[in-house]
Amino acid sequence: MTSLSERQHVVSLIQAAHRQGARLARACEEAGLALRSYRRWLKDGVVQADKRPTAVRPKPANSLSQEERELILTVCNRAEYANLPPCQIVADLLDKGAYIASEASFYRTLR
Repeated sequence: MTSLSERQHVVSLIQAAHRQGARLARACEEAGLALRSYRRWLKDGVVQADKRPTAVRPKPANSLSQEERELILTVCNRAEYANLPPCQIVADLLDKGAYIASEASFYRTLR
């Protein structure tokens, strides 16, 4: 990520080159910045700060609950499954008619 002060400096250099007759795309290229990034940074004539750190990232509706994660840990710590990888645990549970979560969810929880 580029700090606001670095963005302001790069934008001022690009604007100076553009005022002196350089094409905007070429000035951005020399600065090592894509023209699209320059335009995104300089929205409405003001250099914008990076908004990724403050973006709202809602929790997925299909994520496992704490109880489900605890159940996965409990099952994996049983003596019969203690030395098996998640792919074999999930397969064995399915053979017994029990489905807790996907194999990937088991791996993610055990990580």
